[in-house]
Amino acid sequence: MQDDALHAVVVGAGTMGTTLAKLMAAQGVNVIVVDTNPHVLETSRLSMGESAAAVGFASELTVGQRPDFVIESVTEDVAVKQKVIAQIEVSVADSTIIMTNTSGIPINEIAANMRLPQRFLGTHFFNPADIIPAVEVVPGSHTTASVVETACRWLKQLGKRPAILNTCVPGFVANRIQHAVMRECLALLERGVVEPEALDDIVQYSIGVRMALNGPLCQRDLNGLDTHLNIAHYLYPDLDARDKPAALLEDYVAQGRLGAKSGRGFYRWSDESRAQHQAQERESLQCIIDIATQHAKGNAP
Repeated sequence: MQDDALHAVVVGAGTMGTTLAKLMAAQGVNVIVVDTNPHVLETSRLSMGESAAAVGFASELTVGQRPDFVIESVTEDVAVKQKVIAQIEVSVADSTIIMTNTSGIPINEIAANMRLPQRFLGTHFFNPADIIPAVEVVPGSHTTASVVETACRWLKQLGKRPAILNTCVPGFVANRIQHAVMRECLALLERGVVEPEALDDIVQYSIGVRMALNGPLCQRDLNGLDTHLNIAHYLYPDLDARDKPAALLEDYVAQGRLGAKSGRGFYRWSDESRAQHQAQERESLQCIIDIATQHAKGNAP
């Protein structure tokens, strides 16, 4: 191991924590995965294959550790995260930067009981974390500018594209946009406007393709803001604006139609079809990212 290499700890050996540790090890980071559940820890180790040889595994944090940063990647529960963060704080040096991989819990809520909240921030990675480049970087109200700057530098070393939020809002940016889109999709299904297969085709092969190359604001610029405004005047009043989940979604979950993991959601799934789809998706995602990156290099506004 190189003495000048980054040292990191990932707390939580679930899917995301395991993927992050594997990614860091591949980039030369000295990383340890910590999880109190021995079965989860062993599953993490086995899932890494040969990469596990470059990763350390432990059942608890050791007091006096001095990693450059710790990433908390446990369940999306404020109380659980606060408890884990408290354990991290008493175990590592005051200079260690602590990150939470929450997908949308307000950072100040998680940091409410911290002794040194200025060294804490959110870094929301997207699944699969070893492929998707974007990371939402979310400072809390006490996070220092130098901590944000250092975290972004480390993320770039991991091959990521950090995007800093000016203000923390529930769900951050990506999940707010994703849920806004899904709310309208469910409303269209409930109104009988379109069938699931047709809806997916329309989104996937129109705006989905374009958004891989241009973000929504860049695309609006290209289309013309006046055109967008004219359409917005008549369309916005008819868009779904409910403040609770769609009845269709509530019904599906109550029926046990949870998606691929239960065998049925909007579609029917087998273990084989789910595995095949996910494997093909990983390969295709990398191709799409390569194309989008190349497009961005030659078409910066």
